[in-house]
Amino acid sequence: MVAFENTHRWYALAALALCTVVIGLDSTVLSVALPTLARDLGATTADLQWFTTSYLLVLAAALLPAGMLGDRFGRRRLLLIALVIFGGASAACALAGTIGQLVTARAALGLGSAVIMSLIGAILTVLFDERERPRALTIWITANALGIPIGPLLGGWLLDHFHWGSVFLINLPIVALGLIAVAVLVPESYGDRARASTCPASCCRPPAWSPSRTASSMPGNTAGPRGALH
Repeated sequence: MVAFENTHRWYALAALALCTVVIGLDSTVLSVALPTLARDLGATTADLQWFTTSYLLVLAAALLPAGMLGDRFGRRRLLLIALVIFGGASAACALAGTIGQLVTARAALGLGSAVIMSLIGAILTVLFDERERPRALTIWITANALGIPIGPLLGGWLLDHFHWGSVFLINLPIVALGLIAVAVLVPESYGDRARASTCPASCCRPPAWSPSRTASSMPGNTAGPRGALH
């Protein structure tokens, strides 16, 4: 890691921030599409809640296992896989023709998001020393914050001009750029007990306003979505 040049570290941070922006964007872009989804798919209020809840539940449940798997099998490798999952799930959401298909695809999006969010925090603690780490983490958190308000604005514009599936397809070019950037700029890293013991636990937590932090506050809904098995 010492051989990894200083300039390249910041380029790698830019690549990781790009991945974070798409997650923040995706977590809010769906909100403006819900009325259109209700009309086109015949979704009830409970179904609309599951479009969001399926994403958040999987996201919250997968954060910790994702970090452990990254420590063992390689964070860069798993991050690339997660970006592929996220891109594939975005395409599946756009092509969904039933309520069940969309709920399943949204759950897959949550899985990809969980792995991405968990691993980026860990990768940053490896790339940057204690002096540079606060600045790097601030940039990462800011990237996530930027994606959240952009989602509804971009989603509204897309719905005015294109099919509702476009709110998911917008992820694909960003994911493609993220894949290339991570593959070229981010070095592989694995778990390090010594480093973990000196890194504050807050380093690897998602930002306070990230989607995973909202999952526990979602209202309960014991009724599953209609058509979930179709």
